[in-house]
Amino acid sequence: MASTDKKAVHFGAGNIGRGFVACFLHESGYQVTFADVMDDIVNKLNSTPSYKVNEVGVDGGDTKTITNYKAINSKYNEAELVDEIATSDVVTCSVGPNILKFIAPVIAKGIDKRSEDMKPLAVIACENMIGATDALAEHIKKNSPTDRLDTHHLRAAYANSAIDRIVPAQDPNAGLDVTLEQFYEWVVEEPPFNGSRPAIDGIKWTDNLKPFIERKLFTVNTSHATAAYFGYNRKKKTVDDAMRDKAIKAQVNAAITETASILVKKHGIPQSEQDAYKEKIIKRISNPHLADAVERVGRAPLRKLGRNERFIGPAFELAEEGMTCTALLEAAEMVFRFQNVEGDDESKELATLMAENSAEQVAQKVCGLKSADKLYPKVVEVIKKVQADSED
Repeated sequence: MASTDKKAVHFGAGNIGRGFVACFLHESGYQVTFADVMDDIVNKLNSTPSYKVNEVGVDGGDTKTITNYKAINSKYNEAELVDEIATSDVVTCSVGPNILKFIAPVIAKGIDKRSEDMKPLAVIACENMIGATDALAEHIKKNSPTDRLDTHHLRAAYANSAIDRIVPAQDPNAGLDVTLEQFYEWVVEEPPFNGSRPAIDGIKWTDNLKPFIERKLFTVNTSHATAAYFGYNRKKKTVDDAMRDKAIKAQVNAAITETASILVKKHGIPQSEQDAYKEKIIKRISNPHLADAVERVGRAPLRKLGRNERFIGPAFELAEEGMTCTALLEAAEMVFRFQNVEGDDESKELATLMAENSAEQVAQKVCGLKSADKLYPKVVEVIKKVQADSED
């Protein structure tokens, strides 16, 4: 491996890890160590000196060649990974919110082994989740020696981030190469680094992340998922195919018009700016070069029906303000109908929960709602409708 002073460890060598995060780290001069548990991908990375990242835009694209990396199988080589973390500048991850607790113990060991002569390790989780780095930090601290927590801040600094880039399912013959959209946004909190933020080109630094993360989650993720769930319900194959259906496109537009109203009210985003952002998102998810199967985009429905997630999160706030959330509830109905989908365990679990619980229990267990919430009776009504259709 080429010599470099800057080192990064990235957990998750999937398409987002290789195509988005590692690409930025590489372009910023970091030597990247991937940590993963998939034997095949670890072996491929270690036996292939480079791979390509193909960026596809509405008006053309670009290709970058990624080099200067290695991979460690965290199942078998924990000690080596601990040493890498202890001597790196940055740790990032794109493993999925449910996996954060599994990567935390080894990160905790690496941080604990770190010399306090070094700058604190910059830890940035790159997940579709509000407060993902906070969640990871909590897991890491639970796995750290209690007598060392007082000095933990000398060894690690945690910053939440918002990532926005569509990475579709890849050609099965692509190998390590990744195709993704040219548009991107990676916004990271600056204050946790106290003036010594890591040098990563392409990051937009901010003192207040919440507007960015909510705008992204409640526009990009809400629209993408709405198209996928309605598309699945109407037997469309891909998201761009769904977006060619005028009725589905209207549903997507209605859902993100509702989310826009709460984003504008809450964060003071100018209406014209949010409208332009909304139009850009509609074009992005309609791009046929980024075709993505509706089943893949719709996977993990239980998580996506969560209290702070892309449907219930904005609908809850709209309901509390006495504003309309009809389109978001119609989209949520399609999520509740996403049951027993081949290859998706959560869709099977959702089917079981819907069959074995009352609508009130599902609203509480799945959506995290309380009976006093204004959204609660509306969601209960949606669940009852889906349950009644299942009994027919």
